[in-house]
Amino acid sequence: MIQGGEGGPPGSYGNYGYAGSGYNACEEENDRLTESLRSKVTAIKSLSIEIGHEVKHQNKLLAEMDSQFDSTTGFLGKTMGRLKILSRGSQTKLLCYMMLFSLFVFFVIYWIIKLR
Repeated sequence: MIQGGEGGPPGSYGNYGYAGSGYNACEEENDRLTESLRSKVTAIKSLSIEIGHEVKHQNKLLAEMDSQFDSTTGFLGKTMGRLKILSRGSQTKLLCYMMLFSLFVFFVIYWIIKLR
């Protein structure tokens, strides 16, 4: 039976002649480093979960913005269509409406100034 080699019984001088205390010191350092690594992995895991929640929230906001932009695009498209129809009509009618509106605004301003 081998006494003092690698295959010796626990508590003997294994590991090439080092005492059991050196082995325990290595085990304690390994345990400390393992615990440190475990805490870092836990922190990274929680951070990645938070990032995932934030990404889901941002995707939801982007989807809402996309639908709002689509509705706005439809509204602007209809407005541009109406403007095209209006521009194809007679220009004299449009000019007459603009002149009447200008006269109305002029009289309202004149009346406000006169009442002071």
